[in-house]
Amino acid sequence: MFKVIISAYNMAKTWNPRNILILEKIYQALFPNQNQVELIPQYSYTQSLHQAIEQLERQNREINLTVFEDLATIAQADPKLQRKIMTALTNFIRNNAVEETQIQVQDNQLSTIRADIQAALSVLAHRNAQQDKESEPLDLSHIDIRGANLCGANLEMTNLYQTNLSGADLCSANLHGAILTAANLSGANLSGANLKEAILSAANLRGANLSGANLNRANLYLAKLDGAILKDATLNGANLREAQFSDVDILIKPIGDG
Repeated sequence: MFKVIISAYNMAKTWNPRNILILEKIYQALFPNQNQVELIPQYSYTQSLHQAIEQLERQNREINLTVFEDLATIAQADPKLQRKIMTALTNFIRNNAVEETQIQVQDNQLSTIRADIQAALSVLAHRNAQQDKESEPLDLSHIDIRGANLCGANLEMTNLYQTNLSGADLCSANLHGAILTAANLSGANLSGANLKEAILSAANLRGANLSGANLNRANLYLAKLDGAILKDATLNGANLREAQFSDVDILIKPIGDG
């Protein structure tokens, strides 16, 4: 009987996940006391990944929200596929946020971005960064993601060149070594963020909340910090050459290199 089940599985390798699950249930019914025996391998995560990406391309926002959950699960289950998943998500954000991000302005306040774009960002932000390849950092450059919720996000070494993060919530985010050259961070919440060695040259930080932020050795050359909050921020070794500081709320910690 075991040979029959194995043969059936080999014939079903090209089936969809539903059929694989049916086969597994048949096995469990035949062998109720063999729960610990993993006779039938799990459906290929690679195949599941391809199907998930195909669903994204169909542009159904409700389905996308479910797909992102599946992608996050696959990335956790099979670290080898994480890079492909992160690339698929960044491509989705890039293709949709640039022209279709819906920012509603009410009383001059920015609302959150489109739900499925936010969901994709959340998967990126809370991925297992230990599975990243050092030679292939995330690339979210030239994207309009105003108002995004990235609180606690791990964006270490991420390329955010000329990205519009105006009004975004980046509290306690890890932006260590991130490229934020010419990025728009006006009004963003960066309280407690780790911006150590980040490149913020020519970045727009007007009105940004940088209280308690780690800006040690950050490059702020030509950065616009007018009206920014810098209470308890650390700036040891930071490059502040030609940065603009008018009307800044500042109380910088003199020591500590975090």
